[in-house]
Amino acid sequence: MADNSTGESDVLQSKRDATRYQILVEIAERQPAVSQQEIADAIGVTSQAVSNYLQELVELSHVEKHGRGRYEVTKEGVDWLISQTDQLRSLVEHVSSDVVGQVDVESALATGTITEGDRVSLSMREGYLHATPGDTGSATAVAVTDATEGQEVGVTDFDGVVDYELGAVTVISVPMVRNGGSDRVDTDVVAEYAADHDLLAVAGTEAVAAARRAGLTPDIEFATPDAVREAATKGLDVLVLSLAGNLSAHTDKLREGSITYEVVDAQTD
Repeated sequence: MADNSTGESDVLQSKRDATRYQILVEIAERQPAVSQQEIADAIGVTSQAVSNYLQELVELSHVEKHGRGRYEVTKEGVDWLISQTDQLRSLVEHVSSDVVGQVDVESALATGTITEGDRVSLSMREGYLHATPGDTGSATAVAVTDATEGQEVGVTDFDGVVDYELGAVTVISVPMVRNGGSDRVDTDVVAEYAADHDLLAVAGTEAVAAARRAGLTPDIEFATPDAVREAATKGLDVLVLSLAGNLSAHTDKLREGSITYEVVDAQTD
């Protein structure tokens, strides 16, 4: 086998090895009854070429012939297939993470008609990145797709910083049902705080009941700490109604994300 100190697979360096690899895969899938014509059709070569390659593979001890039209991949052949597959997998991972991953493409909502290659201005609104035709904003990028107003557009080649502030979170603890549940929550306090926030998030049955008693429809149900923090990271103020037992999970996650929060006592006696 050729030295692969660069990590590149033999099947990418040699057309012959690439064809051997394909034939071995086809044999492994079809053995022991192997039709040379089926292999030829599958990989796009002639039946005679398959016959010649099979002879080479037998000589290399990668394939064992048991009779007319009966072939089996040997242990040596399997080992070679695995080694080449591992090298191909490593190359794919390298390309995905180290090459393609370096080309950052984000999604934004177009505020007007955008053509691939246009320079656009970026802004954060209602928790979503927006792209506006033109380069007059504090942060700009280049569109990599076409888009009409309201459609998502891919953007890259960023310049500047999107100017927006992190959101803040207010958490109201709701007792569990055995401790009084939603009946012990002052719904006037909940409604007052909800009016000053962009989103209402609820976590737990008692929290849903408290929101409904306050005449409110949650924007986020089954609110996880990650979801609440993500919303605040995008500049949205969030009111969270959370079961008392889950309170620390939310506040811990907010502290990790350096999100400003306060815990409000809205329980009645």
